[in-house]
Amino acid sequence: MYQVGFDVGGTNLKAGIVSHDMEIIAHRNVTFPKGDTFENITGLMAEQVIDMAKEIMLPVSDFKSIGVATAGSIDTNRTTILHAHNLGFHNVPMVEEMHKYFPQIPVFLANDADAAALAELHAGALRGKKTAVLLTLGTGVGGGIILGGKLFKGGQGHGNEIGHMIIKQGGPICTCGNKGCIESLCTATWLIQQGRRVIVDNPIGLIYEKADGNMNNVTAKIVIDSAKEGDPIALDIFNTFMDSLSSAITSIVVLLDPETVALGGGVSLAGEFLIKPVRELVKQKSFFKMDHEVVAAQLGNTAGIIGAAMFAGNE
Repeated sequence: MYQVGFDVGGTNLKAGIVSHDMEIIAHRNVTFPKGDTFENITGLMAEQVIDMAKEIMLPVSDFKSIGVATAGSIDTNRTTILHAHNLGFHNVPMVEEMHKYFPQIPVFLANDADAAALAELHAGALRGKKTAVLLTLGTGVGGGIILGGKLFKGGQGHGNEIGHMIIKQGGPICTCGNKGCIESLCTATWLIQQGRRVIVDNPIGLIYEKADGNMNNVTAKIVIDSAKEGDPIALDIFNTFMDSLSSAITSIVVLLDPETVALGGGVSLAGEFLIKPVRELVKQKSFFKMDHEVVAAQLGNTAGIIGAAMFAGNE
C-alpha cells in the first residue's frame, strides 16, 4: 500500500506518493498560491493526488492514507490548522476539506517541522537519537523535537513553535505580530530583505551584480553565494544571520541538552559554509562547554513529504 504526503509551505506546495520503504515514487511541486482561498488550495491538492495516481497507474482507492504537513499550529484533535501566518491560514478545517474529495481515505494533519523531524528520526540525520532537534530554515522557521526517541508533540498537543521563541528584544516584526522571534531573524526571508536593502542603499557589489540591479531578483541563494565569494557586504549580512541562528540554537541546547541539532530547509543548503561556523559559535555561547552536534539534515526537500506520509499512526 502507498501513502500520500503533502508538504505545504509558504513558498512551495509539494506532494508525493510514498512507498512502504519511504521511497517517493511520484512527486509534484507547485508554487503556493498565496492569497487564494483554502478551499481552492485544497482542490489543487486533490488534483495532485489524482494526477499522481494516474502517473503510477493506480486507483486512488489504493492509497492507505493522506498526510498533510503544514506550516503553523494545529489543534489538539489534529484536524484544523489554527494559525499558519505564512500561508494566510486561520482555523482551516483541513481534514474535513480533504475528506470532501477522498471520503474513504484516512487523512492526517501535522506540523511541517514535526513531519520533517519524524522522517529524519526514521531515515535521516536523527536516526538512533534519543534527544534531538530539527530546525527548518526556509520562508519561516519550523522546529521538531525528539524526546525519548519519539516525536514530542507539545505538552498540550499543539506542537512546538520554536520559530516564535523571542531572541532579540525589540527586533524585527515577525509574521506572528511579535518582535524579535527566531523566524524574523533566521530565515531566507530575512536574507532576502537584507539583500534588497543593499541594492537600494549600496548599489555595488556582488548582490547587486547577481540580481542585475533589480531588488525583485534577490534570493537567499544570491546573498549566500555572494558571501561565499567573499563580498564584504554579503559577508556582513551572513555573519549577522549566523550570530542570530547560533543564539537560537544555544537557547535550545541549554534547555534540552540534545545529542544533535539538525538544520534543514533551503538555507541549510549552504552546507558547511553555514554549519561549521554556527557549530563553533554555539560552542562558544553555550553554558555547556562540551560539543553538541550541529549537522545538516539528510533528507532535504523530501523530509516533509515522507514525514507527512508517515503520520498515518506510525509516529
